[in-house]
Amino acid sequence: MPRSVNAVASRARRKRILKAAKGYYGKRKNVYTVAKNVMEKGLTYSYVGRKIKKRDYRTLWIARINAAVRAEGLTYSEFIHKLNSKNISLNRKVLADLAMNEPEAFKSLVDSVK
Repeated sequence: MPRSVNAVASRARRKRILKAAKGYYGKRKNVYTVAKNVMEKGLTYSYVGRKIKKRDYRTLWIARINAAVRAEGLTYSEFIHKLNSKNISLNRKVLADLAMNEPEAFKSLVDSVK
């Protein structure tokens, strides 16, 4: 009996990879084996990138809060400690947004914890 290969599934698999690699440079976009390796690596980077993005945003928020409270004569760590001791539960994202967009509201918040 002749060997049966599922050409439809193989072609679909290759087509899916090549479609995802569309827009890449050189052989990366049209040679299946190269495209497959590049796509695998790219998907790994995208997974890791989603984790790194969270760290980067937190770092940005802390830098913004620190800059705003230093103008009021405090340091970031003192400010966060005083917020916690006064049981004010605002996360860093909200604090950074206040510091950037509502400086007078942020100033009153800093004055309330001093």
